[in-house]
Amino acid sequence: MDSKTLQACAHRIALEMPFTEHCWPFGPEYDVFKVCGKIFMLTATARGRPVVNLKAEPQTALLNQQIYPSIEPGYHMNKKHWISVYAGEEIDESLLASLIQTSWDRVVDGLSRKEQQRLRPTRSQPAS
Repeated sequence: MDSKTLQACAHRIALEMPFTEHCWPFGPEYDVFKVCGKIFMLTATARGRPVVNLKAEPQTALLNQQIYPSIEPGYHMNKKHWISVYAGEEIDESLLASLIQTSWDRVVDGLSRKEQQRLRPTRSQPAS
């Protein structure tokens, strides 16, 4: 995925996530995506390169950094819990969507049970 496509694709995918808020609390150069007031994605330009910052499970983040050269520790974020995704041949829409879904899920998992139930569709109960 090239640099121009990376952020546009990430924005589209993030806005498809339920209850997503798109805002600019750090200025117009930072696109911030939140669920329940908590950030799950931030896009900007870092060192002249478009970047997508996402929350990640620490062990999976390390593994992804070893597998994908375009995934690095979170730029200006907690390096253990955030990753930065840059444009690269190995980054495709499917991988980006999976990383964004994981980030959204990590934020929602940290919310109260009541909030989680409100944000995630409930599974229908089997008939008795």
